[in-house]
Amino acid sequence: MKNMGLIPKLLLGIVAGIIIGLTMPGHVGRVLYTFTQIFGQLLGYIVPLIIIGFIIPGIAELGEKAGKLLGATAGIAYLSTLAAGIVAFFISSLIIPAIITEGVAATDSVGLTPIIELSIPPIMGVMTALVTAFIFGLGINFLRHEESKTALFNFMEEFRTIIVRVITKVIIPLLPFYIAGIFADMAAAGDAFTTLRVFGQVFVLIILMHVGYLLVLYTIAGSRAGKNPLVALKNMLPAYATALGTMSSAATIPVTLRSAKSNQVSEQVADFVIPLSATIHLAGSTITLVACSIAVLAMNGMAPVFGDYLPFIVLLGVTMVAAPGVPGGAVMAALGLLSSILGFSEANLGLMIALYMAQDSFGTACNVTGDGAIALIIDSFYQKKTA
Repeated sequence: MKNMGLIPKLLLGIVAGIIIGLTMPGHVGRVLYTFTQIFGQLLGYIVPLIIIGFIIPGIAELGEKAGKLLGATAGIAYLSTLAAGIVAFFISSLIIPAIITEGVAATDSVGLTPIIELSIPPIMGVMTALVTAFIFGLGINFLRHEESKTALFNFMEEFRTIIVRVITKVIIPLLPFYIAGIFADMAAAGDAFTTLRVFGQVFVLIILMHVGYLLVLYTIAGSRAGKNPLVALKNMLPAYATALGTMSSAATIPVTLRSAKSNQVSEQVADFVIPLSATIHLAGSTITLVACSIAVLAMNGMAPVFGDYLPFIVLLGVTMVAAPGVPGGAVMAALGLLSSILGFSEANLGLMIALYMAQDSFGTACNVTGDGAIALIIDSFYQKKTA
């Protein structure tokens, strides 16, 4: 089991959960579902800490970057993420409800009940955590830039390290059991197989949107930089393939750098833009989160509303800052927004985790491949300025 990847473990958890829900819905199923309920409470507790631990150091670290180049890179990366999320909303809203003809998670069937219920309230609300993160992140950035005070920054870096350890050593290893409990409950209620069918169709749609996004982005970058967009995209395939294996934008940086430089991006620009974009450019993850959340809403018989999704997408690009360094970090950072803005229940959050984690590597691969296009765009400005 230790040598298995996360996705095989999640798939094994889904299969085991369905088997338990269908054949052992009594004590075995209830024990598993009790774990799922308690784990869900733990997730709710840690979400504000994830927001604080990721956003504050992420904003504070920007103080080390060069002014105009930082502004241009961050602006283009954020606009790319925002545009990807908005387009994904309209495409998903058009296609996914047609796939899901009726709610599959809102039946009258009775699933499992936990043996005991444990409440673990978070120390603060999600929006409180977001505002706190912005205030302290910008404040620490100012102190580092103006007065070179680093004690608070060092504390937040250590705090982020603790949160990352909790995610990688506790949350991620226990996710298969959490997902197993969710599917055991759905199997007992008769919803599991319909949900899996929806999963497969949504997965195909997400991959197609990733491909379409990259083609459009590289067309824009190629026209700006005077490059053949298909050749430039082909040169980034090593980074795409590496990200599929690592599930981490940060871990893929060396390969992304080499691939970007093969597109004749200058060394100064590549060395700055690629590591920064690995932290702040999350278009692939945003496409996935938007599509998966719309699928979960549709499975509950609810229609997505753009007025609700726009603030979700706007905040998503900021909330996930620094999350790409952790496999599954994007969906963990997004849980608070899903519950506070879109009103997701604990069961819906569990479905989101399962949907997202099943294709996390493809979202990461889309992110890092898009980083190469941003490097091309920034380099075109840089070359024109130095010419």
